[in-house]
Amino acid sequence: MLDYIIITDSSCDLPDSLVRELELTVLPLSFIMDGKTYRNWPDNREMSPGEFYNKQREGLMATTNAVNVGEAADALESALRQGRDALVLAFSSGLSATCSSFQIAAQELCEKYPDRKIQVVDTLCASLGQGMLVYQAAKLRQAGKSMEEVRDWVEANKLRQCHYFTVNDLFFLKKGGRVSAATAVVGTMLQIKPVLHVDNEGHLISVAKARGRRASLTALVDKVGELAEDPASQTMFISNSDCAEDAQFVADEIRRRYGAKEIVINSIGPVIGAHTGPGCVALFFTGRHR
Repeated sequence: MLDYIIITDSSCDLPDSLVRELELTVLPLSFIMDGKTYRNWPDNREMSPGEFYNKQREGLMATTNAVNVGEAADALESALRQGRDALVLAFSSGLSATCSSFQIAAQELCEKYPDRKIQVVDTLCASLGQGMLVYQAAKLRQAGKSMEEVRDWVEANKLRQCHYFTVNDLFFLKKGGRVSAATAVVGTMLQIKPVLHVDNEGHLISVAKARGRRASLTALVDKVGELAEDPASQTMFISNSDCAEDAQFVADEIRRRYGAKEIVINSIGPVIGAHTGPGCVALFFTGRHR
């Protein structure tokens, strides 16, 4: 048994099958919808993405909560009590307070367990971009790398995790303050679809505009040609909010144009989906830079 665990949070949007295969500990973030609080587990035990996006289409809005210090401490202490160290790969500090909660909990527990080690990494990533980084770290752990070696690799490579996505409806980006009301109205009328990414500070920014849905999906694929390192040999990730056919189109185009063989597709969970709404497609790959 390896002497450390990898902990992350459910904003990583990894499929439950991979969570179990890679022996990850995933803390669920929570969301509130129609007055009830749900937790966003990897196996979607409290609400499936399909149900969540149908509720959004019916007009229900959701708010989200970060992992708090108590929840972070409970997850960490569970490992420490077993005599194991913990490597935390947390949701971008540019988008959530989750990383800060882990850092505070780690500081408190280091005093209680002086013989154990806790390393907290701000991934500056989100959704399956975070999931991709966690996946890569877990593969290194399986290969026998120490916690320090994995942490150092993550720190050296996290700004090479490219995040590009587009949405079909600007309403949710407007609600979250990502685009102005005027931009949302004009963009909707003209069928303008934004292409966004997560920058080196872990913030969400708009980088391009495309006319029509198919053009915006193709723009995601184009980014692979611009930035990806050896696309045929890397595992890429695509997440989507209840638009699996569009995600499959992006995957098929990447395979056709760049020879990619390994592509993981999964749903965007409710915590990320609360801000994107239905119809979001996000592509993640390793590039020369973001």
